[in-house]
Amino acid sequence: MTVGEAMSAVRVTVGTSHTLREAARRMTRGRAGSAVVLDPDLPGPGIITERDVLRCIGDGGDIDLALVGEYVASNVVYAAADWPLERAAEQMTAGGFRHLIVLDGSEAVGVLSMRDIVRSWVETGPRSRSMSSVG
Repeated sequence: MTVGEAMSAVRVTVGTSHTLREAARRMTRGRAGSAVVLDPDLPGPGIITERDVLRCIGDGGDIDLALVGEYVASNVVYAAADWPLERAAEQMTAGGFRHLIVLDGSEAVGVLSMRDIVRSWVETGPRSRSMSSVG
């Protein structure tokens, strides 16, 4: 299975000048654990997650004052729709994050979450070399 088959469409977007409360509000309404951050000053689409909102609160920050731009991930790893899910899972594991932005050229066309991967593997079964050699 590929990233394109498992990903979710981009459902939530925010800008760097939105507050974390607004990002959280949009994620809640969009039933998403992340939002794609669009800003012409960024080198590409960014991402903010529910973890970032929690980190702000846990550090004593005020989500009504803290801006998305202060929390947007700076080391974003992008995926292509034709990647195998195993490659995406390896990237997430190596980087310690749970979401990948899926690009078509420079346009964000989807978000792949660990939940998407697990759902896909439960529905179809994993197809990695290591799993097929287990006997």
